[in-house]
Amino acid sequence: MVFDKLKNAFDEIVNKLTTTELDERTVEKYELDLIFTLVESDVAYEVAEYIINELKRKIVGKKVRRFEDKRIFLKRCLKDLILGLFTSVGDIDFIEYIQNKKRYKKPIVMLFLGPNGHGKTTTIAKVAYMLLKHGITAVAAASDTFRAGAIEQLEIHCKNVGIRVIKHKYGADPAAVAFDAIRHAKSKGIDVVLIDTAGRMQTDKDLMNEMKKIARVTNPDLKIFVGDALTGNDALEEARKFHEEVGLDCSILTKVDADTKGGVALSIVYATRKPIAYVGVGQRYEDLIKFDPMWFVNKIIGK
Repeated sequence: MVFDKLKNAFDEIVNKLTTTELDERTVEKYELDLIFTLVESDVAYEVAEYIINELKRKIVGKKVRRFEDKRIFLKRCLKDLILGLFTSVGDIDFIEYIQNKKRYKKPIVMLFLGPNGHGKTTTIAKVAYMLLKHGITAVAAASDTFRAGAIEQLEIHCKNVGIRVIKHKYGADPAAVAFDAIRHAKSKGIDVVLIDTAGRMQTDKDLMNEMKKIARVTNPDLKIFVGDALTGNDALEEARKFHEEVGLDCSILTKVDADTKGGVALSIVYATRKPIAYVGVGQRYEDLIKFDPMWFVNKIIGK
């Protein structure tokens, strides 16, 4: 089951605290154990520490009479805490956003960013498929001119969903490719430009500078971080660095259908303070669904 490991971690926290007095000294005794319970489920240490500290703040000094009442109380506190993290960063719906922007009569530019192998190209095809289903036209920019086969991969996906790809040769300036795609969209009255970029590690200065140049030249309406749900504890620093460099607007979490522990979603939102817009839940183009914080919270803590 998806997120089972994280659900078990939260169950363990509830079970441990249910059998203790909810006072500061007792909670602090278990604090490190509780933090590492979350870390083992791909929650970055900094985020786990935040969750346990916030939980401590919520529960210390509260009078709960019966054993079962304490369990219900602890689960409610955890649900409120996690839900609060997600709802505090707002929400974004691509269809609604684009339809509101269309009245300005210029293409909406969506820039997709993230480390290599996180599924940017496939995600672009899934977004294109979703847009077309809602009567929104799109074109893709093959701005990954770095990785061998990247342009062909994008072309195959875009041919499958029915949109055109604007491309240059390998080694070309990625910002120039994106600029040409925007110009093409303007001339043809196309609603959205989807810009694919080279996967890069947050530690690669040259590629990060190239990414900033693309953002500067294209002035995108949405800068979207594509994060892999299987990344683990690295997700916090990856998302944080991309956000520091270009200022993200939202994230898409891929491979949620795989054997994911679930902690990456918490880490990305904590790092960027921006919403997860969609999650990839399969290999098909239709397997992109709106992220629902309540669905996530119910999965990891229970209804």
